[in-house]
Amino acid sequence: MLKDLFILVHPTLGVLGVLAALWVFVEALKVNDDTLRRMKIASVTVAVLMLLTWPAGGVWDSLFYGADKAVIEKGPWAFLGDTAMETKEHLFVIVLLLSLYLPIVVFAGNLRASRGARLLTMTVAGLVVLSGLAMEGAGAVLGLSVKVAFFNLMGA
Repeated sequence: MLKDLFILVHPTLGVLGVLAALWVFVEALKVNDDTLRRMKIASVTVAVLMLLTWPAGGVWDSLFYGADKAVIEKGPWAFLGDTAMETKEHLFVIVLLLSLYLPIVVFAGNLRASRGARLLTMTVAGLVVLSGLAMEGAGAVLGLSVKVAFFNLMGA
């Protein structure tokens, strides 16, 4: 039960962070007082959700991934599963740093007047979305690697 909870918490927090970053991106297309207020809320939401994703993934990794890794290594997708996990572990820092930078850009920039500040905001938010989706994809490959290994072990 605990494993099921953690396996859901980690990607759910990440996806919500990605959606909040997409929210910032869309609001930055045309900035006024209302959109700026929402952008500030959404940018802080991105940072908080990605900060929470980090320990949630770490807890899952330290408590449960060992058993999955043992299964993955016996399956035909061992290389793919290991590569996906290493990618997630080492590139998440980029997503986290971009997520923490996003509120700084939103709060510090004059988004109503500066096209450059809006472009920077959209770029950072877009990179959070794209890299976050890449992390979700790597997680899906990792999960499929376990499933394929189980099927292989069962002779299916």
